[in-house]
Amino acid sequence: MSDDGAARAVPFYCPYCGEEDLRPEEDPHGAWRCADCRRVFLVRMVGLVTEVTR
Repeated sequence: MSDDGAARAVPFYCPYCGEEDLRPEEDPHGAWRCADCRRVFLVRMVGLVTEVTR
């Protein structure tokens, strides 16, 4: 857990290439780096849906 009390969401695979060799990246805070495609990405929660419409 980080100093600000926020837990880091851990991705299991890269959302771009699907590989699993991911490492935490320091900048920007909370980012992940894929060793295969070399992309850096963030995983964040946007919010909850209050009502489901069909």
